[in-house]
Amino acid sequence: MPVPPSRAPLRLPHVVCSLLLLVLLAGCGTGGLAGTDLGGTDSGGASLSGMDPGGATTGRAPVNGVPGPPGAPASAAGAPSGEASAPPSAPGPSPLPTEIPGLGPKTREAIPATARQAFVVTGEGPDSNRSTAVLYTLDGPAGPGWRPALGPWPAHNALNGWTGEHWEGDLRSPVGVFTLTAAGGRLDPPDTALLPYDLSPDFAVTGEGFHGEPLEGSFDYVIAIDYNRVPGASPLDHTRPLGEERGGGIWVHVDHGGPTQGCVSVTEDRMKELLGTLDPAMEPVIVMGDAESLGR
Repeated sequence: MPVPPSRAPLRLPHVVCSLLLLVLLAGCGTGGLAGTDLGGTDSGGASLSGMDPGGATTGRAPVNGVPGPPGAPASAAGAPSGEASAPPSAPGPSPLPTEIPGLGPKTREAIPATARQAFVVTGEGPDSNRSTAVLYTLDGPAGPGWRPALGPWPAHNALNGWTGEHWEGDLRSPVGVFTLTAAGGRLDPPDTALLPYDLSPDFAVTGEGFHGEPLEGSFDYVIAIDYNRVPGASPLDHTRPLGEERGGGIWVHVDHGGPTQGCVSVTEDRMKELLGTLDPAMEPVIVMGDAESLGR
């Protein structure tokens, strides 16, 4: 006799069971694989995939379609076994060109754009005859900008210091930026000297300096400073484009142990170094004056 309906066992056809199994399997996949995008966004429109329950980004982005382990950064996913992928580094900002220290905007602007060597002579004060000299070169191997190449060296300038308007006999050195285009002396130049060089016995000098020191040998090596002179001419040339009253014959020469009448002086060995380094192809200049004037 038939079993009452309330006690009959539930038997579903095999086809129905198979369909239910497929639905269950499909439902397990609706969440997606770990680290794949769910397609959802937060209120700001940002994707919610890769967020842990606390809201922190897990970075489980797939690499070549393969997700990384939970919590692993995307750059590490897919890395060869035993190797840690270095995080990509953003390119750093380009270094700013290095400026010559102690020079203000007005002085820097006076340096020709084509100059790649600058012999900077900085006086201790407007009325001081003692200075410090440094040769700078532009765009050296350490990067863009001005780099010290020689010095710092102690130097002398004129007895009464510096002036922005030099006149004959004021015993002050002119402040400014001047080209260096010619050299000369009583002795042969260094083997590496490149500036046009006038070797002449007329560079001989006698007498005494302001402190009684002998001047002999002061002009064994000289570099003409292009103040009130024809650039490129011999240092012995007496042409004065601004007039004789504005002075001239301003040189870098061998130091005799005391102040000058208007020139800049460094020791003989340093003069030889300077002559052997200055290159007319680099269009060298001298930047000279007291620290306050050069800082403008």
